[in-house]
Amino acid sequence: MEPRAGVSKQDIREQIWDHMESQNLADFPRPVHHRIPNFKGSYLACQNIKDLDVFARTQEVKVDPDKPLEGVRLLALQSNKTLLVPTPRLRTGLFNKITPPPGATKDILRKCATSQGVRNYSVPIGLDSRVLVDLVVVGSVAVSEKGWRIGKGEGYADLEYAMMVSMGAVSTETPVVTIVHDCQVVDIPEELLEEHDITVDYILTPTRVIATGCERPQPMGITWSKISREMMEKIPVLRSLRAREQQAGKDVTLQGEHQHLPEPGRQQAVPLSAGRRPPDTPGPEASSMAAACGSPPGEGAPLAADAYVGNLPRDARVSDLKRALRELGSVPLRLTWQGPRRRAFLRYPDSAAAQQAVSCLQGLRLGTDTLRVALARQQRDK
Repeated sequence: MEPRAGVSKQDIREQIWDHMESQNLADFPRPVHHRIPNFKGSYLACQNIKDLDVFARTQEVKVDPDKPLEGVRLLALQSNKTLLVPTPRLRTGLFNKITPPPGATKDILRKCATSQGVRNYSVPIGLDSRVLVDLVVVGSVAVSEKGWRIGKGEGYADLEYAMMVSMGAVSTETPVVTIVHDCQVVDIPEELLEEHDITVDYILTPTRVIATGCERPQPMGITWSKISREMMEKIPVLRSLRAREQQAGKDVTLQGEHQHLPEPGRQQAVPLSAGRRPPDTPGPEASSMAAACGSPPGEGAPLAADAYVGNLPRDARVSDLKRALRELGSVPLRLTWQGPRRRAFLRYPDSAAAQQAVSCLQGLRLGTDTLRVALARQQRDK
């Protein structure tokens, strides 16, 4: 079962849910629609985590409360690992630490791994707790072998991850695992991915262990401009995190607090020189990587020789980015500015030059914001 061309995330979700129900692959609770689906064989798939070195080495593991991940929660407890489970819908905090009673039997540990056990055998973990998560296990509705993930559409897994980044509980090296039925491993068009979406490093199914090799950067923290006032009211821990980040001088402007007027046109292709020469002709200010190459990324896929720059500040100007690039000696021939989407693409002559620029630009800041810089992969023609 593969998604048809031109689908949305919701189309893929519906296809997966319908297929699992019609083929009787789903398990309690049913129907699986609008859930992270539990599936027949989920415990078998969970057992595969024992084959991962990242699980053997971990001391502190965060596992989502979804039913198909129950087997991993049990394995974590049986292995005497610290098990953190997000508070359902983040109503009362971020994490609960599962604390089995002393001398807990196998049956008690099994109860601790269930949603009821999370309620009965856990203590809340506050933002001031020194949490360092070694492994993140998330549920999915669909996932691709490249590591692209689609959840059930509410955004809690992505938000939980962003909150962990903000409180220093995870780093860019923290592996992410998901556990799904084989039918949930499908092609997902890369253009469906958004900046806040988490990706996965390992996919476990009842029959396979897939190392995705995904190199797409994980979210760098909470994107406050995507957080609504309604979400702030529903999730008290967000208010605490926002206050902290505001005190640290970060931009914590919420969605709709003030309008950012887009620049004319959806995007602008901006030659980095002020002269009138053709934009694909090298200028004296260009570094050795700024040689002639093809057309700029437009509405279609970026080319392999493009570097992606994300998390641009709301009020950033193209001149700010150009100045920063010049100061670092990483000036491309062409810059495609997508200010309203808070991103830009930098054109380099080949993948090696783009990779060199990406390495050079890691940690680049505009104002108080650290930019996300990565290779912009070419999308497959499928």
